Amino acid sequence: MSDIKTRLFQGFSSLNELKHVHAHLLRLNHLHDNYLLNILLRCTFTFNNTHYSQLLFSHIQQPNVYVYNTLIRGLVSHNHFHESIKSFNSMRQLGFLPNLFTFPFLFKACTRIVDFRLGVELHTIMLKVGYDLDVFVKTGLVCFYAKCGRLDDACKVFDEMPEKNVVSWNAIISGYIECDMFVEALDVFKRLLEMNLRPDSFTIVRILSGCSRLGDLRTVEWVDSCITDLGIGKNIFVGTALVDTYAKCGSMQKALATFDQMLEKDAVAWGAMIQGYASNGQPKEALDMFYRMKNDNIKPDCYTIVGVLSACSSLGALKLGEWARTLVDKTEFLYNPVVGTSLIDMYAKCGQMVSAWRVFQQMKEKDVIVWNAAITGLGMTGHTKILFGLLGQMEKFGVHPDGKTFIGILCGCTHAGLVNDGKRYFSNMTRVYSLTPSIEHYGCMVDLLGRAGLLNEAHRLIKGMPMKPNAIVWGALLSGCRLHKHTQLAEYVLKKLIELEPWNSGNYVLLSNIFSANKKWEDAENVRSTMSYKSIRKIPGCCWIEVDGIVHEFLVGDQSHPMSERIYAKLNELAIGLKQMGYVPTTEFVLFDVEDEEKEHFLGCHSEKLAIAFGLISTKPGDVIRVVKNIRVCGDCHVAIKLFSKVTGREIVLRDNNRFHVFIDGSCSCGDYW
Repeated sequence: MSDIKTRLFQGFSSLNELKHVHAHLLRLNHLHDNYLLNILLRCTFTFNNTHYSQLLFSHIQQPNVYVYNTLIRGLVSHNHFHESIKSFNSMRQLGFLPNLFTFPFLFKACTRIVDFRLGVELHTIMLKVGYDLDVFVKTGLVCFYAKCGRLDDACKVFDEMPEKNVVSWNAIISGYIECDMFVEALDVFKRLLEMNLRPDSFTIVRILSGCSRLGDLRTVEWVDSCITDLGIGKNIFVGTALVDTYAKCGSMQKALATFDQMLEKDAVAWGAMIQGYASNGQPKEALDMFYRMKNDNIKPDCYTIVGVLSACSSLGALKLGEWARTLVDKTEFLYNPVVGTSLIDMYAKCGQMVSAWRVFQQMKEKDVIVWNAAITGLGMTGHTKILFGLLGQMEKFGVHPDGKTFIGILCGCTHAGLVNDGKRYFSNMTRVYSLTPSIEHYGCMVDLLGRAGLLNEAHRLIKGMPMKPNAIVWGALLSGCRLHKHTQLAEYVLKKLIELEPWNSGNYVLLSNIFSANKKWEDAENVRSTMSYKSIRKIPGCCWIEVDGIVHEFLVGDQSHPMSERIYAKLNELAIGLKQMGYVPTTEFVLFDVEDEEKEHFLGCHSEKLAIAFGLISTKPGDVIRVVKNIRVCGDCHVAIKLFSKVTGREIVLRDNNRFHVFIDGSCSCGDYW
């Protein structure tokens, strides 16, 4: 018997060894010795075999409250919440009352399965048996009410606690954050600090998650300084949370500084940086960070790859995106909607809708986000017939379309000029699908009507909107004014835009373009003078092209590329060929009031032309040239690139910030409608 006790206290190296001791106890008829059986029961849970634990418990002849506590605690710790509650009910039927060690685990079980009725019943029992002053029991109760969204009850219990530990404070903070009450969560955190209490890593991580949702950079910096002042070590969890929060607040400089200070970095930390750069419009930096990660021999997880694919989508880096795909198991893309969606988006934005469609069809788990990715991709690449059919399939499979579904459909109608279809789907949102159109949907409709030349109808739609129009809505109308050279309405719209975005250079540039196109050089000069007076700078045109897995960037008039001399030689060669075909540069698209010859020079070195010339001299005959531009392609470049495709016999895919243009043999997929 003493040998068995020694084995029990020393623990076991395997489940078979434990079963051997259990058999000895059975043979010696010690099933009444709750002390020994309780130790044995506790050991069974270390082997993650709850079935055997429950079997052992069923053999105990007269279990007491301590044995029940061990069973309940073990089941809860292994996420068997329903079984733990059944054990509690069995315990109550035998007349046992829960004690200090029972309540915290039972509250956790009620929280995880959201059994509010049982939680309230436990609260009542707790008061009856006199455990309402115990800090651990009350903390469990605070967590329960907070997780169930009953913050008033949680705060009442919290305020009544004579003693509070950091877990209690964390419970209230987490409760507020989960109810999207981020300011209130920060107020509780400040109270904690004012009482000279020391938050732990979990407190910091939770409060940072609230800051990231608020998008308040100043508050994040304050929390960061608190971490330093309190001497809380920036372990991998705190460091990663801080990197992620700075990134979500748009400060990649602060995120990088924090990241570089971290002594330990795992795939999650690297992924936070990569996703941060990708979501903040710095795709090239995202890929540079990814290469750093690979050089450090850190294996990327699937969410890091999502960030990489997002960067590849922005840059049109198809080959690099396909290589990144091979770094994650194929099943991740087929069974994980987030990862699969990123791959569909990458293929679609690289103009490879056939590949995007193949991924969509192969995916095993399709939620509304996956369907929306396919619909958006079809819309942006001009496959409107398939797009409309996909909406019907979506309903057939029992997936209810949401607002983003219709944004994809309306954008597809806009690109194809399908005014009547757009109107029908906009109307059906409310009439058929019981969805209330948001300001984004109104923006799509204004864009659709404006591009079709129905400017007065678009203006009437804006006036009748149930919400105040934003800069996107007015900007859509201004684009229509530019396309159809309606300068009077454009001036009116611009005044609205300047009220909303007085420092947005795009508003001034677009109006100046309109004046230039109508040869109103003095008015165009006045716009430029206003920009100069207010120190407003035009966003420079920028293009990216991927060749052999490397992304190359070009700005207007760029001469920094190592192959610059050859690029300009190729452009001159193309210019000669175009002039022989009767091409004359459309100088009305140049803002500057200079001589025609100089205007032709500015047009000749637009970033998209430089990128295409580089692609032509760096790839094999027959290869598709893929270019991405950060702003709208100008009219002259559009004409010139059509002729480039005819002269060179190459397919050229250009994606600007508005739509896809696929140039083949002198024509464009947009039908000159953009």
